[in-house]
Amino acid sequence: MTSPRQDISFDNTEYAFAYKSDKELKQARFLFSTMGYGWLVKLGTRITPWAINLGLPVGWMVRNTIFKQFVGGETLEETAKVADKLEAFHVQVILDYGVEGKEGEENFDHACEEFIRVIKYAATQHNIPFMSIKVTGFARFSLLEKLHAAANPGETLQGKVGTGVLSEEEKAEWARVLSRMEKIVSVAADCNIGVLVDAEETWIQDPVDALTMCMMEKYNRNKVVLFNTIQLYRHDRLQFLKDSFAQAQSKGFVLGVKLVRGAYMEKERRRAGESGTRSPIQPDKASSDRDYNQAIEFCINHLDSIYVIVASHNEHSNLYTTQLLQQKGLPLSHPHVHFSQLYGMSDNITFNLAAAGCSVSKYLPFGPIKDVVPYLMRRAQENSSVSGQTGRELGLIQKELKRREG
Repeated sequence: MTSPRQDISFDNTEYAFAYKSDKELKQARFLFSTMGYGWLVKLGTRITPWAINLGLPVGWMVRNTIFKQFVGGETLEETAKVADKLEAFHVQVILDYGVEGKEGEENFDHACEEFIRVIKYAATQHNIPFMSIKVTGFARFSLLEKLHAAANPGETLQGKVGTGVLSEEEKAEWARVLSRMEKIVSVAADCNIGVLVDAEETWIQDPVDALTMCMMEKYNRNKVVLFNTIQLYRHDRLQFLKDSFAQAQSKGFVLGVKLVRGAYMEKERRRAGESGTRSPIQPDKASSDRDYNQAIEFCINHLDSIYVIVASHNEHSNLYTTQLLQQKGLPLSHPHVHFSQLYGMSDNITFNLAAAGCSVSKYLPFGPIKDVVPYLMRRAQENSSVSGQTGRELGLIQKELKRREG
């Protein structure tokens, strides 16, 4: 029986920022202070992509501010330096090749090869157990949309996609998507690297779920290779988690899940309003929090058959996970429980979890500045709109700077 620990505190800024120099902390303070001005963020998120696309010389400014805070580097080699720095503090890395929204078969094949290159690189490193992929990186959005519209939820959970609505040409296109996914996952299985499948918009999610379940059934037998991302800001996802588990049990594979709250809330609500359909989003934050914590509890209660990644910036949810493990007499370093936060955010959670002995990582995107701009713009918007996030980050940074000044 593991003796419970009661000493995890997310207020310990010494642990949280030990990996940052005074200069780096002051740069972070400046950045988060700037993000506190909503009008400035709104202006910046409009102008920056436009300037980058026009080839205006703003790359140096982006690189030395928001890029430096939230991205590992432009190349794997640059990112390796960040990964090494994190490893010194027992923090692992989830690599994310941050290219989004490039359509066309040539781009899809290129993205597939890049994902495989990342997997092979991760396999040579000590502290990169996972990498992240987006199915929209190698599948046409409107093809997924068409498949989703014709989806049967029961078949989705069985890993089946109804292709009857597709033309012969589209069926061949879908076969290429399946082939790319198979290549990525088979290489990951050989390299012993976990693959985290990102969640997408609700109107293309069903074929992504079906594809992921299909590959899980094949590869999550003796070890967990594949993880589906479940967004608990959707009111139907707690049940989806339970249904996915039932399917995994009946098919005899281990369910891999990454629990997040969600990423497309405003877009989802707007689309539902325009189409006159019920919003897929929870009615309020309290409902999201309730379902998220119930999802954690469900996973902890079935750890023999579930591998869960608690990917959250919510202090209570992370602490709640450790408390559930302690109550069951399970180690905080349980092999089927992992924690993760985005690089550049919530260091107070990540590094204090690591200090307590938890398995924890930073989600670390990399790629050319022009390619990761969409990701960076989301981080800027998120930090200006998430209630209290910027203030919390800023307060912790200021507390640590004051502590260092003695």
